[in-house]
Amino acid sequence: MAFVHGKNTFISLNAVDLSAYTDASELTRNPDIHDVTTYGKNAHVKVGGLLDGKCSMSGTYDNTAGGPRGTIEPLIGTNVTLIRRPEGTGTGKPQDSVNVVVGEFVETSPVADMVKWSVALELSDDVTSTTQA
Repeated sequence: MAFVHGKNTFISLNAVDLSAYTDASELTRNPDIHDVTTYGKNAHVKVGGLLDGKCSMSGTYDNTAGGPRGTIEPLIGTNVTLIRRPEGTGTGKPQDSVNVVVGEFVETSPVADMVKWSVALELSDDVTSTTQA
């Protein structure tokens, strides 16, 4: 098994590469789980349902044109494409692509540190996992 360093992660939202502004990201996928237990059972019986998930990313605020605020703020409440490459960009490496609804965008201003930002995204439809060509 080979370990992969997170520093190589690529992430884009609405075709804008936000990797240079992002220091943490997370893609979570989970199904609905339905309890179909009937009378007479001694344990729960469950079946999977529709897939769901969310994504988040965050980093240090940067006021550069094309930075997080200018890119994300106009997208709040809209559906756009998220692309995430956990091993970075390169032939044969994995890539996940999914439509997301851009949710809560937060800017935090601590008194003794840099301004930080974060965004919460809700998956909308299937995640397409491919290998980069």
